[in-house]
Amino acid sequence: MGRMTVQDMDKEHEEEVLTEEELDTLAADGDAASEAEQDEEKKTEKRKPTVVVAEDESVNRMDLVAMLEDNGYDVVGQAANGEEAIELTRKFKPDVVCMDVKMPHMDGITAAGVICDENIAPVVMLTAFSQIDLVEQAIGAGAMAYVTKPYEESKLLPALAVAMGRFAEINELLDSVERNESELKDTQEKLKDTEEQLKKAQDTLEERKLVDRAKGLLMDKANFTEQGAFRWIQKTSMDQRIPKKRLAQAIIEKYGEDDQDND
Repeated sequence: MGRMTVQDMDKEHEEEVLTEEELDTLAADGDAASEAEQDEEKKTEKRKPTVVVAEDESVNRMDLVAMLEDNGYDVVGQAANGEEAIELTRKFKPDVVCMDVKMPHMDGITAAGVICDENIAPVVMLTAFSQIDLVEQAIGAGAMAYVTKPYEESKLLPALAVAMGRFAEINELLDSVERNESELKDTQEKLKDTEEQLKKAQDTLEERKLVDRAKGLLMDKANFTEQGAFRWIQKTSMDQRIPKKRLAQAIIEKYGEDDQDND
């Protein structure tokens, strides 16, 4: 019989450590873990801000869409009038809306008013006009910012950032107000419950004092034992459906007068 080499011993030990089936299971677990890590990486990737563009002139709209996409925006909807802009905004709930002021069927200011009233997304108004009254109307409708044509990245991109930032701050404030109102409502309900419990406790204490006094009068005036007096009050209250407090008051009024007369 030949001597076992070191290599033979190592091979024998390797076979004893883990079976082929166990190694396959570990490999499958490793693949699953790798897929989970990849999914997590995808989730943590920076999401492109979404935008709906509303511009009735197709050439201007195409230029605007190209500018936005080149700067990392995801244009999820394109509208040629205010009605389409509202419909697309309700459907996609974008991070921001670029809305032209002058459009057919429904102008941009009216559409912006609807979108802002429903608090769906911030609106940046686009206008070729510099009249103060249009700007004031746009701001009054709820627009967060405005940009005059021709569109330039140096003007448009900061306006979009400002609009999204203001929208987020306003909604955070609204959420905070709602949370505070909810907490206040909960506190008021708890306070109401506490007051009701306190009142019940006070009523119970008052009833107990009256029953004890009535019990003492029955013992003194009607020769009841303490147990007998309490049992009579309890049984009479149940049989006659008279609250123990009222029954005790009646006993005190009847027999307590004798004490006053004697005094």
